[in-house]
Amino acid sequence: MKRTRLAALVTGLTAALALTACGVPPSGVIEAGEAATGMSSPAPRSAKPTLVSLYFLEDGRLRAYARKATAPASVQDAVRMLFAGPNMDERATVTTELPLLKIGPQVKAKSGSAVYVLLPEEATPFSHTAMLQLACTVSGVDVTLAGLPSTAVIGGTGGSSEPPPATDPGSPARTVHAVGNGWSRTQTAGSCPEAAR
Repeated sequence: MKRTRLAALVTGLTAALALTACGVPPSGVIEAGEAATGMSSPAPRSAKPTLVSLYFLEDGRLRAYARKATAPASVQDAVRMLFAGPNMDERATVTTELPLLKIGPQVKAKSGSAVYVLLPEEATPFSHTAMLQLACTVSGVDVTLAGLPSTAVIGGTGGSSEPPPATDPGSPARTVHAVGNGWSRTQTAGSCPEAAR
């Protein structure tokens, strides 16, 4: 018992001498303001806004209108914004032939630069003008289709399940397939009006 106390005393004295020998002066309580309350992390970086061109109708003619989106903008984002229709400021002069849907469409890639827009059951076949709105909007999104989910079989009753011809997978989407319950329409973005800036 005496040896244990003696060993502890020797160890304590050795530590004190070592600290003194290293030049660490003894000190009292140091006042340094309020105690820390938690860990902090750097503020998250906000994504840069980017512009997406949505195609609506002005006096019956197709025209691009800019919308802000978080970069990088996705094809899904562009399609969702397009189906939301013209904003409050535009509604006096701008229209759309796309329906207002209760459930938003799903956007999928099949192969190459083709995009399939899978519509809910209540959607009726789109007009040629509505398909142009959709195709021009999708083709204007400056991203590849790698991030879109692919699908093995596309289409509702009577919908097409054939894959579109293979194209350059790094190119923007140029062909859009709208697929509803018992119908499908295909539109290629040919000569779309210039994108909004």
